[in-house]
Amino acid sequence: MAHIREMTEADIDAVAEVRVRGWRSAYAGIVPGPYLDALTVEEDAARRREWFTRPLRRSLDLVAVAPGSGAADTAGPGGGADGTVVGWLAAGPCRDELPDGDGAQGTAGEVYALYVHPDRVGEGFGHALLTAAHSRLAERGHGSAVLWVLRDNHPARRFYARAGYQEDGAARDDVYDGVELTEVRCRRPLPRRRDRPSARRTTAPPGDPTPRPRRDIPYGGRDSGGAPYRGRTNGHGRRTNGHG
Repeated sequence: MAHIREMTEADIDAVAEVRVRGWRSAYAGIVPGPYLDALTVEEDAARRREWFTRPLRRSLDLVAVAPGSGAADTAGPGGGADGTVVGWLAAGPCRDELPDGDGAQGTAGEVYALYVHPDRVGEGFGHALLTAAHSRLAERGHGSAVLWVLRDNHPARRFYARAGYQEDGAARDDVYDGVELTEVRCRRPLPRRRDRPSARRTTAPPGDPTPRPRRDIPYGGRDSGGAPYRGRTNGHGRRTNGHG
């Protein structure tokens, strides 16, 4: 059974491993191979560590921890006595400042990135992370959530559809090593909370370190999980969800 908790600085190396492995697995055959081959865990961890320690960081970072498995455990609290970090999700205020759409004042929330270690895909970790994120975003006052996913990432699109997301017609293109790829935006309402506070109209601070192909989500697009550190990034990668 997955244990979902907030990410700590001790989890950075494990999260970088999950993200890079997730990118290479989720985007193989979609993003050019040389682009994926250039990704390194070391660079990802260094950028993530710099971002994670910023005092103005507003993102919500969650990790999925599988029960301890001995030698395979990695990274501090996420890879010690309580198990191995096998998934990571980042979320926060929508970077496009979209209205909530449910009558609430403020912006929608956004899932910036979601990745699960390729060896653990299909075990429910992605669903557990997404469910926890929806609850946390609702508690922060958001009435809906959006995410971006690569149009050609069909497994991720099916995953998000099962989770209640519907494409809203928005799309944008990004270029990877000369190859233009399209990502589509998906949206779903969040659980209603009694006396839910209004979300402030704010966006993630500039410089958010997660590489993202404009939106990172191996469980979907690009980085709603993390794109490589090139082009526009927001600390959580560009943006896209690979469903990894």
